[in-house]
Amino acid sequence: MQESPFTSTDRQSLEAFWMPFTANRQFKSKPRVMVSAQGMHYTSEDGRQILDGTAGLWCVNAGHSCPEIAEAVQKQVMTLDFSPTFQMAHPGAFQLADRLSKMLPGDLNRVFFANSGSEAVDSALKIAIAYHRVCGQGTRQRLIGRERGYHGVGFGGISVGGIGPNRKFYGSLLAGVDHLPHTHSLEHNAFSKGQPAWGAHLADELERIVALHDASNIAAVIVEPVAGSTGVLVPPQGYLQRLRQICDKYGILLIFDEVISGFGRMGTGFAADYFGVIPDMITVAKGITNGTLPMGAVFVRQGIYDAFMEGSAENAIELFHGYTYSGHPVACAASMATLDIYEKEGLFQRAQSLSDYWEEAVHGLRGLPHVIDIRNIGLVAGIELASILGKPGARAFDCFLRCYERGLLIRTTGDIIALSPPLIIEKSHIDELFSMLTEVLKELP
Repeated sequence: MQESPFTSTDRQSLEAFWMPFTANRQFKSKPRVMVSAQGMHYTSEDGRQILDGTAGLWCVNAGHSCPEIAEAVQKQVMTLDFSPTFQMAHPGAFQLADRLSKMLPGDLNRVFFANSGSEAVDSALKIAIAYHRVCGQGTRQRLIGRERGYHGVGFGGISVGGIGPNRKFYGSLLAGVDHLPHTHSLEHNAFSKGQPAWGAHLADELERIVALHDASNIAAVIVEPVAGSTGVLVPPQGYLQRLRQICDKYGILLIFDEVISGFGRMGTGFAADYFGVIPDMITVAKGITNGTLPMGAVFVRQGIYDAFMEGSAENAIELFHGYTYSGHPVACAASMATLDIYEKEGLFQRAQSLSDYWEEAVHGLRGLPHVIDIRNIGLVAGIELASILGKPGARAFDCFLRCYERGLLIRTTGDIIALSPPLIIEKSHIDELFSMLTEVLKELP
């Protein structure tokens, strides 16, 4: 049994860290601390193996502690630890951007680097507004998000996002933002396998918003192809295609937030591939480095990039936006090594080959106590539980704690369990995961 790094006499050492998206008081009264990880498992501070049912935080697609990534990072730190990308550069950023551009559908062949999904989203929103301005349509500044959408924690991302608790403390946020309705309906779509048949018509709400504001004032629509953080909401059949058609009709840019769905989660490189819909921009993070180092990116269609390159002096800055660590050399090295693993081990194809087995296992939970809906697509699933009267979220959090004690890491949002394992998962791991989850669901009050 591994000795805990936190003894009863030094619990105060936990106090300085204000933990993100965490019930700090509850956690610090009974900490859940991981001290190492390998493959499909974490090791807790008390020496237990914890099966990772969430790929860390939707990000460790190639499994934990890949030696190839560690070696690439170590080598890069000792070769070139940092280089600015303002008016200078290093080879790794160009090599990575070129490699990523070849993975994308259509002409999504320009890459702007950030350091997280939140930064990628805010970058994409700024690029969208600036694009219309350089095209002589500066009135196009309104942004359209969607209810229950999650687009990170920057002011732009919160503004277009639609998760109430993420917004309520921060006032009016950005002006000029509207929201499409979400597509979740227990009445019409409960226990759908893959894409539900009902709900494509909800995309037509964009027509109403255009009629209200006029297209000349709308810059972009941003949606998650599969909404992850709100509890795995799968798009209805034809929904994303309809959004693309309406955006094309009115000259509105369509942005896919693929911070979660990108890099193999759907069994394809990106959800854009899976659904056969090419947006104007895609935001990514998480799986781009297997979670080893912070990195995000915006993939941009060539025509958008070209619009910035025209009409100004050659030595003029075309986009006044960027980050100190955009295209950081060590993050680039981690990403290149990550992409090597995805390719060498065929992890995207592996996810696709396991999706049917995963679906059968997920829907095997139907009929268990408190389960009111199950949703799945690719290697991701959401299990919705009936809420305890007056205590929203309490039942799922109880499930989370009981699973952790049994040796399983799940993620919860409200009363929804979200599962998104590393793509290296074996059928035996799937069996183990759902066996433990079944036991816990049966004992929940």
